[in-house]
Formats: sequence, C-alpha cells, structure tokens
Amino acid sequence: MPTMTLPDGSQRPFDAPVTGTTVAASIGPGLAKAAIAMAVDGALRDLSEEIAADASLRFITRRDPEALELIRHDCAHVLAEAVQELFPGTQVTIGPSIENGFYYDFHRNQPFTPEDFPAIEAKMREIIARGAPFARQVVTRDEAIALFRAKGENFKVELVESLAADQVISLYSQGQWTDLCRGPHMRTTADIGPAFKLMKVAGAYWRGDHRNPVLSRIYGTAWRDQKELDAYLHQLEEAERRDHRRLGKEMHLFHMQEESTGNVFWHPNGWRLYRALEDYMRRRLDAAGYQEVRTPQVVDRRLWEASGHWEKFRANMFLATVEDKDEAHRINALKPMNCPCHVQIFNQGIRSYRDLPLRMAEFGACHRYEPSGALHGIMRVRGFTQDDAHIFCEEDQIAAETVKFVALLSSIYHDLGFPEFRVKFSDRPAVRAGDDTTWDRAEGALKSACSTAGVDYVLNPGEGAFYGPKLEFVLRDAIGRDWQCGTLQVDFVLPERLDALYTAEDGTRRRPVMLHRAILGSFERFIGMLIEQYAGRFPLWMAPRQVVVASIVDDAGEYAREVAAMLTGRGIRAEADTRNEKINRKVVDHIETNVPILAVVGRREAEERSLVLRRLPGREQQTLPLEDALATLLREATPPDLLSQP
Repeated sequence: MPTMTLPDGSQRPFDAPVTGTTVAASIGPGLAKAAIAMAVDGALRDLSEEIAADASLRFITRRDPEALELIRHDCAHVLAEAVQELFPGTQVTIGPSIENGFYYDFHRNQPFTPEDFPAIEAKMREIIARGAPFARQVVTRDEAIALFRAKGENFKVELVESLAADQVISLYSQGQWTDLCRGPHMRTTADIGPAFKLMKVAGAYWRGDHRNPVLSRIYGTAWRDQKELDAYLHQLEEAERRDHRRLGKEMHLFHMQEESTGNVFWHPNGWRLYRALEDYMRRRLDAAGYQEVRTPQVVDRRLWEASGHWEKFRANMFLATVEDKDEAHRINALKPMNCPCHVQIFNQGIRSYRDLPLRMAEFGACHRYEPSGALHGIMRVRGFTQDDAHIFCEEDQIAAETVKFVALLSSIYHDLGFPEFRVKFSDRPAVRAGDDTTWDRAEGALKSACSTAGVDYVLNPGEGAFYGPKLEFVLRDAIGRDWQCGTLQVDFVLPERLDALYTAEDGTRRRPVMLHRAILGSFERFIGMLIEQYAGRFPLWMAPRQVVVASIVDDAGEYAREVAAMLTGRGIRAEADTRNEKINRKVVDHIETNVPILAVVGRREAEERSLVLRRLPGREQQTLPLEDALATLLREATPPDLLSQP
C-alpha cells in the first residue's frame, strides 16, 4: 500500500502500485489535465510509470522549470521521426535537450541544409498534432541490438553495445516510431505544442572523434508558448545586432588574428575605451583603500607547485624554458592568476595586525590556454587582464571587508550600467585543497559575512574554488542574458601553503585570511559585455570618441581643428572631421561608428565662435557659444565617480 506525500504535506494512500496519471486524477480533473510529468522523490518520471513504494510526489506542469527540458527532449524525438519520414535511409544517432533548445545528429550521404527546414517543420507539426502517446518499454541488450540492426540503425547498435552491463535499456515509442532513450517524456507528442523552430545545421563527428563519420546536426529551439519563442528569437536578433565582434570591427576597436590566437590587438579607439575603464577602476580602488602592485608575468614552476596551482591548472598554463646554464632544467610559466605572487609581496618583511586589512590590487596580465573551439571574440581569450585584488585580514575582519566589497561592487556596477545583480554561493568542490574542518570554517565565515552584508544568495553546489568557497556576482544585460563577473572567495589554504604570517596583538604569529576578489573579472570580457550592453553607443564618459567636430564648408576647417584641440586639451576625446564631404554624409558616417556627439561648424559658427551640438543618432541640435559648449561637454563627459568631486 504505497502512500504518496504531496508538496503541501498531505498524504494519499493507495491499495496497490499506482501511476502518476491515477494519482493526479484522484486529486482533481484540473491537475490531471495540466500534469505532464512527475517528480518521484525528486527524480523526474513519466506519468505512466508505476510507483510501488511510499514516495514524495510532485507533479510537473508547463509552468514548472522542468517543463522546458521535457518539451525540448520530446521535440528532438519528433524531429528525428520527421526526418526519417521525409528522408528514408537516414540513420539517427543522439538527440539531447540543451540550453535554449535541442539538437539531433543524423547520418546521411547528403548533409541537410536550412532549405530543408520548412518541410521538416511542417512534418513535425503534423506529428505533434497526431498526439501519439510516448510509451516506454524495457528490453534486454540482445533485444535492443536485434531491433536496431533490423532497422539498419548501426549507430544505435553501437550505442547499445557500449552500455554498461547493468544498465537498464529502455525504448520509447511515439506511434510507430521508436528510439533508444532513458526518458522521461511527457504524455503525448501534443504536449510539445507549436512553439518551436529549427535554427541551424552543422557538422559533427560521431562521438566527437575526428576519426569517425561526420554527422549532420540539426539545432532547434522549443518553448512553452509562442510568446516565449518570439521573445527568444527577438533576443537572438538583438544579440546579433549587438555582437561585440561585429561592432568591434565597425568601430575600429580591436581585431584578432591567427598569429596570436586568443589574444587581442587593441586599436586606438579600443584602447581609449580600455583606458577609460581602467582609469575609472583605478580611481575607485584608490578611494577604497587598495594599494596597487605589479608582479611578474613569468614565474618559476616551484611557486605554482607550492601554491597547488600546478596540479590544478598545469594543462592550462603556457610554459617557458631558458637556455641559461645557471637555470638549466628550470621550467617557468606565464601566470594564469595573480594570487601566489601577491602572497610573495605580503611575505616581504614582518607584518603586524596593525597592517590588516591589507588590500592589494593589480591589473594583472594573465595567460591561460583555452582550446581554440572555446574562444569567442574578446569574451573568451588566452591573454587577459584581471582587475584582481587580495585582502589580507584577520578572521574577525571578514564580515566588515565583505560589506565594504559588496558596497564597492554595487556602486561600480551601477556606474557601468548594471544596477541589479544576483549572487550565487559556491561551496566546496569534489577536488580541493584543505581538510573538511578548514572548509567548514571558511564556508561558515562567508555565510556569516553574507548575513552581515545583507547579501541574499542561491546555493551553487560544488562550484567553489579549489582553495575556498566563493560568492559569484551575476549581471543581467539589456537583452536578458546573464554574465558571471565579480567574485569574492574566502581562503584559509593559500596562506598556509605559502607560509604567510603576521604578528597578532598578543605577539603570536598567525596566518592571515586571504580574500580573493574581482569586480569586472577581466577587462577584455567586461569590455565585450559593455559593447553588447550598449550596442556600441556608450555613455559619453566611456565612449572612445566622445566628440567629432565636423566642418560644413572648407572655410570652417581651421576652426574645427582649433575646437577639437581645445576639447582634447580639456581631457575630452575629440577629433576634427574636415573631409570634403557633405554634412549629411558625415552625420551618417559618425552614426554608424557610434560617435555620441557631433559638433557642427560652418562659416557663421567660425565667425561667432559658437558650436552646434547634435547628440547622435538624434536630430535635435543646440547652438551654444564656444565656452558654454565646452563647459557643457566637459560636464557631460565627466566619469560618474568624479561628478560629486569639487
């Protein structure tokens, strides 16, 4: 007699094993209609599966977070059926749900193209409309092999043969079409609904091995309803319009090339943007009591071994050897992070409790080997600069330093256009340094600090750094994408491994606590985010070219150059455009390259010493005397951290 415990704590006993469908119907017709799957003791299951023992039971409807994965998984099966109906002889391989959608890999002599999508989508809608139930069947290994071999599905045969001996082998059928699958699935194909779209096709090696056959992979997306699908497609359009790689080229900010894979070639416009951000961050850190340092880029492996990074990050380090006989057999590495080097500075001389907290910051150039397939513009690179800092403090200072850091981070994010963020608490990973007692202490200290700082967080299990738990600060951009940027990590391990000590108030020698913290994460990635956040139209204080002084006639060219020089002399990033082009052409050119302000000058402006200011891409114009215009532009171009200063 199994008893089902529902989310509200109520219990329902049954006289015999019972399916989820039956339980839902016993609760009410509304739930029986809405439920598409169930969670039995936390594990997703088909509604048709029998429950023979006492269990906690929660029904899944289309509104629940788990529904999207089910919809996408089922849609992948329908895609495979549609393809085989339309293109007989095509073999199916695997088709999982993925973030925002699904894909299925097919083996076919002629690869698919986007031109095939309308026919496939039409067939998928036909299959969905049939409403065929998803029916599960458990079979033996021999039965599964015989079934797929008879159908000519050689890839499925290989999959079955590779399963562990104790693996339960299940098949799912939707009407006459059957696939190898662990499940679960919704009730019928009709539960998928109409909100799906095929997106692209790509090549993929069978099982990711280049020695294996090339498959044709069709990607799709699926959502609960048309509104969600439309919102996602709009987000994709916006993402393409805002793509930092395209804008970086159009605005002459940077480029990448094979001769230095994964490293950024900053152009003058891009470096102005970089410097504006770096100068802003340096002022904020100076004001917050950080001491800036600089450490070597090449460091002997012995330091990385002592810190534990060699074992953890060796595969991602760039190594360097030297021919000097006095340094024979010595292996150096380009630093992938700054923390061990900062401990070396801390260890110089005798530190006192009076020195703590010691906030040590570095815009440190780091290098990490990333596989070429993982690189993405300036968002994912091999050479980058961290806005890194380490706070050496006593244990009872952790909470106060956390409060200060969160306040600083919040203010900086607000200035940069991200007024809201979420926080994840990442606790101990499976592979880590330090014993459980140390981790208990570190995690407890960080949770207590969060409470003091008023930081609400969600748990991110097992994702901490190898030396300590961390907070991850997640930003949401203008089109709804999430970016993990800032971090705060509590570390009791590295000071122990690298023998960091200070003299306590009672005269004893103690280990400092080390707080690893970053706000931007890396300049390169954050600048890529800013480009996409603003679609290249930066706030004036941040823009690489803030003002272009454009002449209407040749006679005004000298005045345009004079004004540009005056603006430059007052710290504004300005230039003159005295080309022999019509003003409308100049306006279009500077709108396309996202110049914020165009200062237009003609004969009258030169004679009266005035400026016509036009804030692009708008059409409104404002005519001001030269000195008033300069004062206005200087005020508008002032970075936010300096606005309140006299």
